[in-house]
Amino acid sequence: MPHRQKPTADDETPAGHLDASGLKHVLGYQLAQAAVVCNQVFKHTVGTPLALRPVEYTVLQLISANPGCSAVRLARALAVTKPNITMWVDRLLERGLIERQPSATDKRSHELRASAAGQVLVRDATAAVLAGEAQALAHLTAGERSILAELLHKLSRSGIR
Repeated sequence: MPHRQKPTADDETPAGHLDASGLKHVLGYQLAQAAVVCNQVFKHTVGTPLALRPVEYTVLQLISANPGCSAVRLARALAVTKPNITMWVDRLLERGLIERQPSATDKRSHELRASAAGQVLVRDATAAVLAGEAQALAHLTAGERSILAELLHKLSRSGIR
């Protein structure tokens, strides 16, 4: 019976220290593990201090960057159902972070805009999460972080739409 070598620290799961060498080249597993790190950074830099969930931040950021967009466009952009996006939009409306106005061109539609408070919050949240990610990923060079972000962006754009 062949003797298995003890996995190196590089081959172990970050928590639990299990041999994950068989998963080293499985992109989905690596993305999930990286998401754990990013989710922790978000929770500590934005989620808890600013009382903002990741999806709320994403919706607020998209509305802030695309004033006048509709809930339908947001739902399409995030690949969620209209009832789901309506729930998130309503939560942001209740907090006074966005405003909804009837469309000037289509009376059946509404346009969404970030309020002044929403613009400040999304600016502060973005700065905080970027600083937190830079600190958590300090073992990567700035160039490596940039390449990683670019590759993940390319990956996300290559999916079936």
